[in-house]
Order: sequence, then C-alpha cells, then structure tokens
Amino acid sequence: MIKLQISNNMRLAIDFAGNSSDQAVIFFHGGGQTRHAWGEALEVLAAKGYFAATVDMRGHGHSDWAKDGNYHLADFADDIINLCAMFDHKPILVGASLGGLSSLLAIGSRDTDIARALVLVDIVPKMNIAGTHHIKAFMSAHPNGFASLDDAADAIAAYTPQRKRRKDLSGLSKNLRLREDGRYYWHWDPQFLVSTKQLNLENHLEIATDNIRIPVLLVRGEKSNVVDDDGVSDFLQRVPHAEYVQVDGAAHMIAGDSNQQFNQVVLEFLSKYK
Repeated sequence: MIKLQISNNMRLAIDFAGNSSDQAVIFFHGGGQTRHAWGEALEVLAAKGYFAATVDMRGHGHSDWAKDGNYHLADFADDIINLCAMFDHKPILVGASLGGLSSLLAIGSRDTDIARALVLVDIVPKMNIAGTHHIKAFMSAHPNGFASLDDAADAIAAYTPQRKRRKDLSGLSKNLRLREDGRYYWHWDPQFLVSTKQLNLENHLEIATDNIRIPVLLVRGEKSNVVDDDGVSDFLQRVPHAEYVQVDGAAHMIAGDSNQQFNQVVLEFLSKYK
C-alpha cells in the first residue's frame, strides 16, 4: 500500500499490481467498503497484463478522513479526476455503488475525457430507493461497534443471505478497526453517513450520464435490490452505446458474491481496450 497526495488536504491509500507501462485499471469500492472489496481482481488483472490499482476512497480504509467532515459525491468525483490526471495514459475506471456514482460524475462532468472506459458495478443514476435505504440501515446499525469479529460476521451474514458465512475472518479484519475500548468498528469515517447529500444528486447524475462518450459496461447483480429493470432501461436509453451484463446469483456487492464470474466479465470487456 502507498498513499498518494491527490490534493492539498487528501491522501488516498492505493494498492498497485502489474507493470506501470500497461493499461491502467483503477477500482473504486462502494460506500462503507475498502480497497479489499475486490477480492482477487488486483492479482488477476496484473497477471493478464494490466496495471491494476485498488483505492480506498476518502474517509474509508487507510485513506485520509475529510477534515471538514464533508463527503458529498462531488468531493469523491474530484478525487477521481485528480487521481486520473496522475497517469501518463488515460486509465479505465471500475466503480461499484458509491465508486461507480463518483466515477460517473467525474467522467460526465468534464468536457474532455479523463478515462478510456468505465465499468459500472451494480449502480445507475435511477436507483431503487428501498435498496439504498437498506444499505444505509445496515451501515448505521452498529454505531457502538462489535465485541468480536464473529459478531461482525454474523451481522454481515444476516445482511447478505445469498452468501455462505465465512469461517476465515482474516479478510473481515481488513474492514474493521480494533479501538482502545476493545471493540471493532467499521473502517470508515462515521461522518460519511452524516453527509446525506452524496446520494441525492439524481438530476446531476442524469446530466453527467447523458454526457458519457467513452465505452461503458454496466454490470448488474441478478438479485440486486439497488438496480432494477427500470434503472437499467433508463441508463441504456441515456447511454445507448453501453454494454450490459447480468451476473447470476449475485446481489448488490457483485465482486464479493461471485468474484470469479465478476473478474471474467470485466476481463472480457477490458480485452477490447488493451
């Protein structure tokens, strides 16, 4: 892991893999997650000849917390714009949920393209409100943390019934912090939830979506409660050149539910732009 200074007040934690001279692919996770949410994607893409990067978005993981406590979508988008500018050649962006919305706004709000292509992972401007409320409810459900990793694993298992509960909790420890009180807390700034404006930008997102010129792949989880048929239809009407794939058996967090299938879908798309 390294920390890159992308603005005066923000450093982002990033893992890199592969040769820096190869096509860069940057992964941005969903709200409340970290750069570890992508499973084996970093190593898989590097082995296929890509320069892969997984990022902790501001206020998440090992990246800096916003000193002003603001986590509006425009702030995340600015981070992505600044990060893309650091690459010699335009990267390909892969964004899930919050990371996808931020990437969409970053690309669609600029007059010149900052990226070569975009993969949106189970996110569209016209979201299912019940699904987003479900996510917020889970994220705010344990303000006092967990007594153990097992307790956290139980909470995740109840939230993601489509997955088998993991017996090995070493990966889970990357998403939690053990504080001085002996309890485990999610590895993100609690102020993130306070900045509720971040998901109330549908009009701005629609304008940005209408301005997308680069190649796009929309990946939807078959069991998603965030992206429904109406949301997919609206997006494909706005971006008629976009490709669309549904991952069977996966819910909103596709990379966590069906990692191998997700990686294969992404690689098939990326092969066109290598």
